[in-house]
Amino acid sequence: MLNGKPLIVHSIEQAIAHPGIDRVFVSTDSKEIAEIAKSAGAEVPFIRPRELANDTSAKIPVIEHLVDWVEQNIGSISKIVDLDPTSPLRIKEDIDACINLLDNDTDAVVTGYKSDKNPYFNMVEEDNNGIVRLSKKIQRGVTSRQEAPIVYAMNASIYCWHYKTLKKGLWHGRTKIHVMPRERSVDIDDLIDFQIVEALMIKKIKNLNREK
Repeated sequence: MLNGKPLIVHSIEQAIAHPGIDRVFVSTDSKEIAEIAKSAGAEVPFIRPRELANDTSAKIPVIEHLVDWVEQNIGSISKIVDLDPTSPLRIKEDIDACINLLDNDTDAVVTGYKSDKNPYFNMVEEDNNGIVRLSKKIQRGVTSRQEAPIVYAMNASIYCWHYKTLKKGLWHGRTKIHVMPRERSVDIDDLIDFQIVEALMIKKIKNLNREK
């Protein structure tokens, strides 16, 4: 439970509340999560098949499976907006920005934040001999982080595609990024991340209450 609700419910409620999202679907292999999602207002048309429900299952095939089912059984889809349950700190304006970025000249939109680590300056790779080198180099060299090209860390918060470009994935077409602040970019991978997200949510609620 995150701030009194199951984690997935935060993203479902954000999707339902957004005027640019017509219908909200959840794909899961868990009957328990399916019931939680339905109770929160999402549609769960099936339990995800086993071949798409293991630890190595990629995101896009899971989304394709759901989208193909919707196309065949409900109706046509123009755009897909994926809100990852593990990154619940997004706000409406973040969803707005991603939908607006997905124009006719764009195949996909991702979200991220300006990274404090940089492959041109302070990220290394180890070779087979145990020797480390910078992950990326530029000809003139970089002596400070300020000189390095700006890079972004993806935060897994929002992904958007046109229906016709979904099968291209993320990196085989024209992908744009919506940059979010660090405080809305925590992706929950472990207990520490969960505690950080919970603390940020509580802080936000307290600030809103003070403003009333």
